[in-house]
Amino acid sequence: MFKLFKYMKKETIPLIVLVVLLIFQVFCDLSLPDYISTIVNVGIQQQGIVDAVPETIRPYSMEQMQVFITDNDKQILHKNYMLISKDNLNEQQYHSMLAKYPILETDTLYIIKPEIGEATHAELNKIFTNGIMSQYIVQTGGDEMFASAKQQYMAGLTPEKAYELNSMSGIMFYQTLPQNVKNQFKLKINDQISNIPESMRLQISTAAIKEEYKAIGIDLNSMQMRCMFLSGMKMLMLTAASLIAVAIVTLLAAKISASLTQKLRFRMFSKVLEFSGQEMNKFSTSTLVNRTSNDVQQIQTFMPFMLRFFLYSPLIALGGIIKVVSTEVDILWVVLVSLVVIFSSSIFVMIFVMPKYDLLQKLLDKLNLITRESLIGLPVIRAFCTQKHEKKRFDDKNIDFTKLNLFINRIMSCLMPFTMFIMNMTNLLVLWAGSDGVNKGTLQVGNVMTVMQYSIQIIMSFFMLTIAISMYPRAAISAKRIMEVLDTTISVKDPKIPIEFNESKKGEVTFENVCFKYPGAEENVLSNINFTAYPGQTTAIIGSTGSGKSTLINLIPRFYDVTEGKVMVGGVSVKHVKMKDLRDRIGYVPQKAMLFFGTIKSNIAYGDDITQEQVAKSAKIAQAEQFIMDKQDGYDFGISQGGSNVSGGQRQRLSIARAIAKDPQVYIFDDSFSALDYKTDNDVRKELKKATTNATVIIVAQRVSTILNADKILVLRNGSIVGQGTHRELLKDCEVYREIAESQLSKEELENV
Repeated sequence: MFKLFKYMKKETIPLIVLVVLLIFQVFCDLSLPDYISTIVNVGIQQQGIVDAVPETIRPYSMEQMQVFITDNDKQILHKNYMLISKDNLNEQQYHSMLAKYPILETDTLYIIKPEIGEATHAELNKIFTNGIMSQYIVQTGGDEMFASAKQQYMAGLTPEKAYELNSMSGIMFYQTLPQNVKNQFKLKINDQISNIPESMRLQISTAAIKEEYKAIGIDLNSMQMRCMFLSGMKMLMLTAASLIAVAIVTLLAAKISASLTQKLRFRMFSKVLEFSGQEMNKFSTSTLVNRTSNDVQQIQTFMPFMLRFFLYSPLIALGGIIKVVSTEVDILWVVLVSLVVIFSSSIFVMIFVMPKYDLLQKLLDKLNLITRESLIGLPVIRAFCTQKHEKKRFDDKNIDFTKLNLFINRIMSCLMPFTMFIMNMTNLLVLWAGSDGVNKGTLQVGNVMTVMQYSIQIIMSFFMLTIAISMYPRAAISAKRIMEVLDTTISVKDPKIPIEFNESKKGEVTFENVCFKYPGAEENVLSNINFTAYPGQTTAIIGSTGSGKSTLINLIPRFYDVTEGKVMVGGVSVKHVKMKDLRDRIGYVPQKAMLFFGTIKSNIAYGDDITQEQVAKSAKIAQAEQFIMDKQDGYDFGISQGGSNVSGGQRQRLSIARAIAKDPQVYIFDDSFSALDYKTDNDVRKELKKATTNATVIIVAQRVSTILNADKILVLRNGSIVGQGTHRELLKDCEVYREIAESQLSKEELENV
């Protein structure tokens, strides 16, 4: 699968942009639950009070709070707070402050200086938290804490003094103690503070600040709404940014995927065009079509999922786990167990399903093969009335394909409900574990909601990753099948250092001790073939079916390479010249005439920039002009796929005209006149003789009448030349040729030649 990445080099910049946007999306998505926590904890529960640092505090409260802090902490407070009153403010400042702090009309206030930094703010938070918590502990447990101390101090006091001492609050009694005793109580108080969870400390501190703000007259409702509004706006901005990132990532993933599949299709098509007969025998036509279409489509479907979720899901899972740990909610084990279960199920599905996808693609190949054969062989099927047989053959493979597809889809369809079950169970466990903390006061509701959001994000990211992983097996099989084509070594290719043709031997074709056998075969198809075909002459090749005639001429344009010996064109071995240069000198007419979708003109010209006059001339030589002009559109008459809308003889004549229009140095006719009637055959050969006076003509024929006037006739039998000469010479000297001639011509026809 990953071998395909080498075809994405031009998409490096979009890939980098995609990765950056995915990281940005992860940041946005992981930030959202924090704002939910802020809205619930700070906005709703704490009425907009973030921490223990008050923006303003009354002098009395400042004095009470300073009872339990060190002298150094007191200096820090006085350094960062300033005392304001009606007397030290100008009229504009006073009215502005009075609107915010109504108590300023009758009292003075400490307000925090605006220029303090984050470090100072954190230090102040620690000081105020320590002071407020100390007050809380003394107020709630002071009687028990100071009981022994009070008894010690009341000994020897008058009843009035003892009553006064006993009626003192914890804080007032603490202030009467000597410094050394205060220090002892401070240690006890600090120990108790350290045993209180941080979330509870925050709640107690903010509750104290809230009461202070109420006494000052601050509008807590406005503060609460402002906090929730700002958090909500930030959430909206992050959501919008995440949506934009998702849209761009989706667009880039689709673009990269489409670009990759376009390259794959083009490279596969280009590769197949370079295949020799050896490679074409390795792959069937149906599988090549399927690999170029269906397999590439599987890659195009899978790539966007891979690009989006193979990076996003692990990042969101890792970030979510870190966030869960930072919330101090002791339920990380729940999330980890859920991830292990989901990931294990994904791996199981991939291992179990992947081999099935390989079989599925092979069944699809067979289904395409049967469909292709049935469509091409439709006349034969109808002629033999084998429709039922073909239906059964198709239906058997179709049922096998359907059953396997259903089996795979049933397994894959279980992933969604299974993942939803795990996600819901995870949320239940989070609520169960979190509610206990909320009940004990060690955890805030917002933290539980945040963990639930993170767990949903983590599980859903792994669910999407599971979908991508579930698609991976089929995509991997398709990628393997694509790479099998792209990595196929071409057996017939251009030489590293090509040489030029010998113009003094222009058009000359020579076989020197040529032997050939098909790849994997044990015996030679051709053995010790030696002959030379000269320009201006017609060299014919005849022999029984399977004697190697077509194989022999396929060696000239290098459809195959010889096993031994060499084939030379223009005095040079065909292995030592560029194939394009070689094939530009050859006009080839195959045994089975093949026309392409288009017009008569486009088929005759076929890729060459030739004039209408050259097209018409070639058609006239090939005896195709008459039936072309009988068509309504003439040379613009539309040819359907494969030339199915013209007769076999017409296809053959157009195929011959295509070779003539090329004006090559060597003409190769592979039994190209068999579809023509005798008169047309004779007329074509007469005109062809006139048009090819300077070219080499090689004709493979089944009919002796086609090659009677050839300058040289080669007789093949079992891959060897058993006779060579003119028609008359072979009748005398070659028994094989004489048997062929006598089987086709009457005695009178033979004598009159």
